[in-house]
Amino acid sequence: MSLLEPDICVIGAGSGGLSVAAGASQMGARVVLIEKASMGGDCLNYGCVPSKALLAAGHVAQSMREASLFGLKKNSPTVSFEKVHRHVHEVIRAIAPHDSVERFEGLGVRVLKTEASFIDEKTVKAGDYLVRPKYFVIATGSHPFIPPLKGLEKVPFLTNETLFDLKECPDHLIILGGGPIGIEMAQAFQRLGAKVTVVQSHSILPKDDPELVDVIRQKLLSEGVTFIEGARAVSVKSSGKNVSLTYKSEKEEKTVSGSHLLVAVGRRPSLKALNLKAAGLDSSSKGINVDQRLRSSQKHIYALGDAIGQHQFTHMASYHAGLVIRNILFKWPAKLSSKAIPRVTYTDPELAHVGMTEKEARTQEGSSFKSMTFPFNENDRAQAEHATEGLIKVLTTKRGHVLGVSIAGKGAGELIFPWSLAITKKMRLSDLAGTIIPYPTYSEVSKRVAGSFYTPALYGHKTRAVVRFLMRWF
Repeated sequence: MSLLEPDICVIGAGSGGLSVAAGASQMGARVVLIEKASMGGDCLNYGCVPSKALLAAGHVAQSMREASLFGLKKNSPTVSFEKVHRHVHEVIRAIAPHDSVERFEGLGVRVLKTEASFIDEKTVKAGDYLVRPKYFVIATGSHPFIPPLKGLEKVPFLTNETLFDLKECPDHLIILGGGPIGIEMAQAFQRLGAKVTVVQSHSILPKDDPELVDVIRQKLLSEGVTFIEGARAVSVKSSGKNVSLTYKSEKEEKTVSGSHLLVAVGRRPSLKALNLKAAGLDSSSKGINVDQRLRSSQKHIYALGDAIGQHQFTHMASYHAGLVIRNILFKWPAKLSSKAIPRVTYTDPELAHVGMTEKEARTQEGSSFKSMTFPFNENDRAQAEHATEGLIKVLTTKRGHVLGVSIAGKGAGELIFPWSLAITKKMRLSDLAGTIIPYPTYSEVSKRVAGSFYTPALYGHKTRAVVRFLMRWF
């Protein structure tokens, strides 16, 4: 068995692991990257990329149905789901070279396409190699959580890892789980010709502001999606060619039948094969325990992304990668900050959030915060494009520092950026309110809501008295 002794061994070639490997290698470190499955990880192959490609296809189909809004002939789309499948996988193939073995070997990274398992805290076994680096970085991502639902082991079901292999559109897709994955796929499949029913134990999108979630709910209801909220799944069974899901609400127990079942009830860190016990690493069912510098209980072993079970976003793994590089290569004690972590649900309209929710602000700030909203139907660009559903909600301190922002509306994922910056840099609303923004753009909703913070004082009695005095004597 051959021994490799690099500076850094990265385990996992998802977004976080690839960022560490590429960055460290280009900065002069000797890097070994171990990946047992597909380069690019979940995001490229089963998550962000294929889901957004499918949503894009659904958006085009819906645009055809809504053409009459713009004076054009309405046209019901004819969907070839096999060609939709081809479109999704062409997008994956277009991006894949950026994450390929060849590219990373070209950057000087030694790539081992095999499984990694710790022998002790200093060594992993990877195929025919023993790897003994100065530092380890665990970036193994996560996988779909399969709930202990009665009968599920006997029924064919889909997860995000198999959903994008479908070449025929489901007749009736039952989605168990109303989080971002479930809701995005509900809209995409409904728009592409499936009947969709979402079964969720609580409210859909439970981590987001209920007022803005309702914007998404009403849009999907108008397109034909059925929601069964506040319903706990009890059992599932095959019923001929169909699948039947029995659920229980406060009042009754019912069964819904469909052609396909998608299980989207959460994710779990992918750590089982690593043999963490041999390395003496502290972990739980949520992931590897790390400190604010992303160091595990063994200080030469770092972990990031979904492997630590905190914020399961691709952009968060990339952020973690930057912290790890600074800590390992430059010995700079860069620490994790969770004040401005944006998230987006890519429905139409989109739902974006950064900072505190109103519930969190009420808990942490009591009554000493302000909440302001501005509707999209008062935005001229939204009116021009018949995209008037939605609103922006901004939470601030009484002095105008931004605590949190939620946006439901067209392009919400793009609109959230300046608010992330505002929280990160501790900006005040005056910084946004005083910025010149081109007209007509959706960005004006941000400027208008920022300006509304100052409206009571600007048009109040004191201001009016000052203006009258100045106009009279000067």
